[in-house]
Order: sequence, then structure tokens, then C-alpha cells
Amino acid sequence: MPHDDIPNMLGRGIYVCAVLSGTKYGLRQTRGKFGLGAKMALIWSKMSTGLPIEIKSSMKGQNYVSFCRLDIDIHKNVPHVHLHEKRENKTHWHGAEIQVIIEENWTTHRSKILHYMRQMAVITPYAQFLFRFLSDAADKNLTIKFARRTDVMPLVPLQTKHHPSAVDLLLIKRLIAETTKQNLLQFLQHEFVNISKSHAERLIGEMGPDFSPKMTVKSLTSQQLVRIHQLFRQAKFDDPSGNCLSPAGEYNLRLGIIKELYPDMVATHASNPQVFEGHPFIVEAGISIGGKDVKQGLNIFRFANRIPLLFEQGADVITRTAAKRINWSSYKINQQQDKIGVFVSIVSTKIPFKGTGKEYIGDDITEISSAVKSALKQCCLQLKSKIAKKLQARERQDRKRNLNRYIPDVARAIMETLVEIADESPPKRPRYDKEDEELLEKINSQEVTETTFKDCLTQHVEQVDYEMALDYAMQSGVSKEPREAIFLNSLEGSYKSVDFQSPVFVFRFIR
Repeated sequence: MPHDDIPNMLGRGIYVCAVLSGTKYGLRQTRGKFGLGAKMALIWSKMSTGLPIEIKSSMKGQNYVSFCRLDIDIHKNVPHVHLHEKRENKTHWHGAEIQVIIEENWTTHRSKILHYMRQMAVITPYAQFLFRFLSDAADKNLTIKFARRTDVMPLVPLQTKHHPSAVDLLLIKRLIAETTKQNLLQFLQHEFVNISKSHAERLIGEMGPDFSPKMTVKSLTSQQLVRIHQLFRQAKFDDPSGNCLSPAGEYNLRLGIIKELYPDMVATHASNPQVFEGHPFIVEAGISIGGKDVKQGLNIFRFANRIPLLFEQGADVITRTAAKRINWSSYKINQQQDKIGVFVSIVSTKIPFKGTGKEYIGDDITEISSAVKSALKQCCLQLKSKIAKKLQARERQDRKRNLNRYIPDVARAIMETLVEIADESPPKRPRYDKEDEELLEKINSQEVTETTFKDCLTQHVEQVDYEMALDYAMQSGVSKEPREAIFLNSLEGSYKSVDFQSPVFVFRFIR
């Protein structure tokens, strides 16, 4: 954060115009729901303990660290700065650190706080979280560290213009008030996405005789603005691009799940950008089987613009889709007994939250519901093949174990039968071929014993198991050995140069 902006960024309360206009979701994908997170933490601290917050911030390359201690004047909505100074940055540290002291009932809220921290660690494996709870009793102190797993960070969301089908009448009025374009043609062409010059000319032609390309945009009447809004709703536009979005990424989502849950198997899928009401969105999903601290049944983790959603889970589109629209048994997953982790992250320039708390996404938007279902099904298909192979390997192991269990009894029965045959009086006419007679002679001479049959049967079971394992490996692709390119020098080649030696390689010129 810039040094001079810290007091106003964190010490001013609610900007009414920003909240009411909803511009936070119009042009850029943003984390958070209201834009009030740090401010509400400051107000909570002010109301519960009365203590100020401390902010430490330094941008990359700065030789100083900004330190600020402040609270807020709730009545005047202005920051009250206790200390604001620049400190030497000898370690070249960069980042932001906010310290807030609040008073609350830890016993009541412990589970929700830790659950939120764990979900944050899943969706942001490139960040490290350290949580400490200090109690009056030393034995009740708690320290939890969620370690960083990767350095791959999502791209910064790009700013984009409004899509015509996503604007309302108030937003059109605000865009006209803020635009620098003079005429209607330029306004349509430059203030919205997916409206080219030819498209804008056709739109103006369909608006009626009261409109012309060169008319001054700021002279439009209320009736004319209503006509423009109606045409935006009726006309067909190309879908907006999803390039402005910044999803967590399949790689990060998979790493986050593995890092926090240690599942037996996991599958992830990211959908292509889709659109609802002119806003692009991307659904990322992951499903895990097994893991630590995971209860039997569905364990649902919901994210909106890479922020966990904890409350009002039952009405959420993710919960309803996972519980009612996925036939888990068809993918060899037991919904009641298996430990199933369901992770769904939705990113968009506008998240269609329901309720005043913005804690769940409505189930009434077909585009989002279908995208969530499709993403979960793709994960289930990946797991189905893994589970089938795992079951096949387990059946093979059970078969081998059962066969080995019967080897002693089978060897004993074979030996007893052959001993009885060998003890019989020799027949007048030969009933056995030469190999059988040799075997009976070895039985009489005790050259072949019960142990011999045990060893032979064990060897046969091992051979059959090896062949089945080889078939399994070929089916699953494990039989492909790692390959390394080898370059052979011809016999006529000669070395005229000195080798360049290093601890990890030798560089040699071959002529």
C-alpha cells in the first residue's frame, strides 16, 4: 500500500456511493463481497477493545517499511492516526501485515475460524497463514501454521468494460456522465465491449428516427436512455471474454487439496469461460476421496472469487448440485460411507449472491447450475477410472492371498495321493508314461516331498500374479519406462576441444 494512502484506505468507513452503485463487480473480478473487510475489522476492534490497529506495509523494491497505528472516528467517518512513519527496511521485506486486537468468545467461534483458515489455505496454496490464539491459561494457547506449497500465483484480474447486456439504466446514466466521448457512436463503440463501429451504427439505426450517430451523448433524454436500455436487452451480442478473470487454477486447487486434506485420490477440472447476464464466469471443481479430518459423506467447500463461503450452505447452488444432481454410485463412490471432499470455486465479474450477508450463490441461475454440475461430473469421471483400477488391484491382491492360504492343504493332498499310488503293487501292464513313473520313483525315494509341491505352487501363484500385474500396468500406462534421449557419436568423430567442466554437466564439442 502506498505510504500516504494507508490512513484513508483502512481508516475510513463505508463509502455509500460505492456500495449502492455496485461498481465493484462491473469492471473487474474482485475478492471479497462488500469491500469492507479491513474496515469492519477496525470497527470491531474499536467497539470491543477500543485498541487501535497496526499496519505494516512495504512494496517490492522499497527501502522503507510504512508503519501506521490508527483507529477510526465512527461518527465523523475519518481515521484517527496515532503514529504514521517510515522505518528502515534492512531485510528488503515486502508485503502487508495488519494486527487487530478484538474481544470475542473463542469457544463459540473456534470451529468457524479454523474452518475458514483451512479453506483459505486450500484456495491459496501460494500463501502462508500463521494463526495464534493466546489464552489466560497457557495450556489453551493455540498456534496453527498453514504452510506455502507453491510459488505459482494467479494472474491479476484485468479491468474490462461493461457488456451491453449486463448494464442497467442507472449504470448507463453514470457512464454517460463520466464519458469523454462526444457523440453517441463513439460512446457505444468505446464504453462497451463487443460493440464495433459497424455494430454501433446498426444499433443506432434500430433505435429510431430520434437517434443519429453524431448526436451529443450528454443531450440524451430519459426516454432515449430507456430506449437504449431496451435495445441492449433485445439485441444479440457476442459473449464477453473470460480473459479478465483470475481463477485459482487447477494446479493450485489440486495442491491446496492435497496439502490440507492428504486424500487417497483427487481429481480437478476447470471449465471454459461461460456467461450469464453479460458477465463471464469460470467454475473450478475438485473432488477428493479420503483424507485426514474429513467426515464420512459429503464435505463441501465453497468459494466465490477465491474467498470461502461458510454460512447458509444448504441453499447454495454448489451444495444442492452435489447432494441432489450427482449420482455418486454410478461413479463407484458411496455417498454415505466414503469421505468425499467437494471443492467448487466460482469466479466472475459479478457473483450472484443471495441474501443480505452474501453467503451463498442462488440455485436459480441455469448457466451456473449447469456449469457446476458439468465440472463435478468431469471430476467424477476421472475418479471412476482411478477407483476401478484400485478395485482391480485389490481384487488381484485378495486372489493371491486366498491362493496362498490354500497352498499347504493342496500340497498335502497331492502328496498323500501320490504316496498311495506309489505304494501300490506295480501293475502287470504299464498304466503310466515315463514321466509319471519317474515322479513316483522320486516320491518313494523322498526326492520329492510336500515342501517341493508347496514351493512349486507358490512359484506358480507368483508367476500368475506377475502376469496380471503386468497387464494392469499396461492398461494404466505404468509400463512406459522413463526415457532419456541418447546421442551417439560416430566412430569417425574426433574430439579437438577441451571439455567445459561444471558440478552438474560436461559440455563437449563434437566434430
